[in-house]
Amino acid sequence: MNMGEFYERLAKLTVEHALYVQPKEKIFISGSEIAADLMRALYVEILKKGAYPYVHLSLSGLEELLFHYGSDDQIQFVSPVENTLINSFDGRIYIFSEYNTKKFQNFNSKKLSLYESSPERAIRRKLREMRCDEGKFKWSAIPYPCNSLAQEAGMDLYSYINFVASAIKLNEPNPTKSWKEVEEIQQRYVDFLNNNRKIVHVIGEDTDLTFSVKGRKWINAAGHHNLPDGEVFTGPVENSLNGQIRFTFPGIFQGQEIEDISLKFKEGRVIEASASKGENLLHSLLKIEGADYIGEFAIGTNYTIKNFTKSMLFDEKIGGTIHLALGNGIKETGSQAISAIHWDILKDMSTSSSKIYVDDQLIYHEGMWKI
Repeated sequence: MNMGEFYERLAKLTVEHALYVQPKEKIFISGSEIAADLMRALYVEILKKGAYPYVHLSLSGLEELLFHYGSDDQIQFVSPVENTLINSFDGRIYIFSEYNTKKFQNFNSKKLSLYESSPERAIRRKLREMRCDEGKFKWSAIPYPCNSLAQEAGMDLYSYINFVASAIKLNEPNPTKSWKEVEEIQQRYVDFLNNNRKIVHVIGEDTDLTFSVKGRKWINAAGHHNLPDGEVFTGPVENSLNGQIRFTFPGIFQGQEIEDISLKFKEGRVIEASASKGENLLHSLLKIEGADYIGEFAIGTNYTIKNFTKSMLFDEKIGGTIHLALGNGIKETGSQAISAIHWDILKDMSTSSSKIYVDDQLIYHEGMWKI
């Protein structure tokens, strides 16, 4: 697949399936200048739908300049233009690209947590959630394959492009139809899990964790908010987590890796936390209000993604894994967890004797569904 075809197929899938753009809708596209080719393709596809596209361009390097020269107040500032865009448009396409995945490597954890804990960012997030709940705003995050992300994944650019195309199903005859088929398969899992289930029990390597999902809703994620996609998730009852878990993949936060994370929970809250690398950053993040509770539990279902790429847009979807998110929950699930961050951490569940029980029924064993 040549690059022109890649952009056209991804843009069409995003506009038709992910965002389901309708005539007269106002859609803004946000991303950095390195993703210009994909922005143009999206612009054209939105025009074809009779809608109104607008490009909101960010320049590489501005965040680093903010951390170098900005005061605490400036680091926490959010432009009112962001709120205006959310209030004025019907949808947004986020293009995930990066010219330097290590750009925050040398900044101290205080500045990173200060940025994430901004009250103004919390206001913007609530505004977006409110507009989404009202059915007035929709969004989708999509990748732009670039050298920095390929390097993080341990691939050359052209191998990475093929990897991305496979994960998003762009190399299939009808990607939109393929994602609808994924949605139908996952709906069977969701229907089972939403049938008045109460207790989830996760067993795995250095892991024995229980929590309640009573009254919570499981969601079928099949390409409407993220591309690639492939997961089912819910928001655990906030005070119900008990036990321990060790994450077998590094936690990636602002390009920094925190390795071999172990967490112990009591009545929902993290009471012990350790890591073999990046432990100071881990403890700094847990000090952010609400970040020591879990806002999401999810099971990855995309078995075409086999490699850990250090990009959670892909990694949290890996078939045979689970992930927990520290911090903010997803309102659609019924979660009441509130925090300035929503940080996903990943665990391999394809290893020997890894199991998930729901109300004492085995539903998942060594990376495969049993329902």
